Amino acid sequence: MIRSLLALIGLAASPALAQQQGQRPPITAAAPQPAAARIWPTREADAELRDVTFAAGGTMARVRLHYTTLGTPHRDSRGEIDNAVMVLHGTGGTGKQFLAPQFADRLYGPGQPLDISRFYVILPDNIGHGGSSKPSNGLRMRFPKYDYADMVRAQHRLLTEGMGVDRLRLIFGTSMGCMHAFQWGEMYPGFARALMPMACQAGEIAGLNRMWRKMAVDGIMADPAWNGGNYTAEPQGGLRTAVSLLTAAGGAPLYLQSLAPTRVKADAYITDRVRTDMATRDANDLIYQLESSRTYDPSRDLGKITVPVTWINSADDFINPRNFTMAAESAKRMPQAKFILLPESVDTRGHGSHTWARLWDKELVALLARSEGR
Repeated sequence: MIRSLLALIGLAASPALAQQQGQRPPITAAAPQPAAARIWPTREADAELRDVTFAAGGTMARVRLHYTTLGTPHRDSRGEIDNAVMVLHGTGGTGKQFLAPQFADRLYGPGQPLDISRFYVILPDNIGHGGSSKPSNGLRMRFPKYDYADMVRAQHRLLTEGMGVDRLRLIFGTSMGCMHAFQWGEMYPGFARALMPMACQAGEIAGLNRMWRKMAVDGIMADPAWNGGNYTAEPQGGLRTAVSLLTAAGGAPLYLQSLAPTRVKADAYITDRVRTDMATRDANDLIYQLESSRTYDPSRDLGKITVPVTWINSADDFINPRNFTMAAESAKRMPQAKFILLPESVDTRGHGSHTWARLWDKELVALLARSEGR
């Protein structure tokens, strides 16, 4: 996520750095040491989607999708944009998380894999996240119960209706965005010339992965201050329960042991991290973010994904454990898929390894090369 624990369940950025960049800290990934952030030339805008219908029922006359871009769209001889790359965040994250140094400084510069002098990079805030429409805007628990398929359809409308993009060079997705990438491959086959999903499974969210999500949601709802979503102040007890679970799920054991090798350091680190994260959360938004995964299961139609795919998980990811065989088995059902499991080390970041580009940037280069000309 996240910023995606929630992937982050997002970016594994320190709480202080995350605040400087206008994003909340990831709730499932271990925080790195602070780094000086480069200022990238970004543009921000809002697209308004009209008459949006949700799969679970309910409609909205207008849904706002906020997005950030880097680079300039290039048009081919037919006038179509041919250099667009969409990068999708995890649960609880925003597009801006991909401006953090450990990601952006390895990818967007001259000669780098997503050099913004060559590529048009699109960083959307998904429904329920960041600057896009979400429960905390006023509807609270009356906001339509969106799921991942609803979010992908909104992304498609953002591109085609709002930005004039009818094909993507690449979809790169982390955690929830990883799962969105598989849904894109099935719902809109061939729209993206290549897919790079990171830190997820291509099957139903069940077992422990579902259990900790449910515990987090139940923890919020069990707090009397939540009041059915009609709280006057954030339900602190419920949020603490949820954020604590998410932080544990996103932790990287070897890295955190090196970062906090004593009880005193460990206590100080986690106390500050949970407090900082809680201060950025809205309880209803978090419930919706976690519950949006409830219908996800791309396993039946993986054969529809025929474009080149490089799928990467990390061996120290609690959410997608190394001893699961489902990822390698699922990859075999996609004719051009390559599955990679990053070995655990003090340099990996558990669920947040997806945003430390030094761990996998060579694989991105290789994917772009093998999908060239498609």
